[in-house]
Amino acid sequence: MTNQEKAELIRPWVNPNERITVDFTDVQGLNALVEGCTENVVHLTFQETFPHLKERITVPLRIVTVDEDPYHYTRDPRHTIQNRLRLHVEQNQPEGL
Repeated sequence: MTNQEKAELIRPWVNPNERITVDFTDVQGLNALVEGCTENVVHLTFQETFPHLKERITVPLRIVTVDEDPYHYTRDPRHTIQNRLRLHVEQNQPEGL
């Protein structure tokens, strides 16, 4: 899948009311928000243990695989129910997350 195809699948998930699932090589099943996406990178925000703390990271699309999460569904009641987006990142979880 090209970066452009990945970006087209990710962009509809730029929504503060929707979460996606993110898997790193060493940690799976993290919840994140998609803050933005270009044809080169995706900007993600992770909620920390404390609600007011958020960790933002930028991940190159060349190390991301896009998939569906069959165990979680959309949350926004204005949209039809569908499987949540799942990103597999081919690197370890960044320090501080």
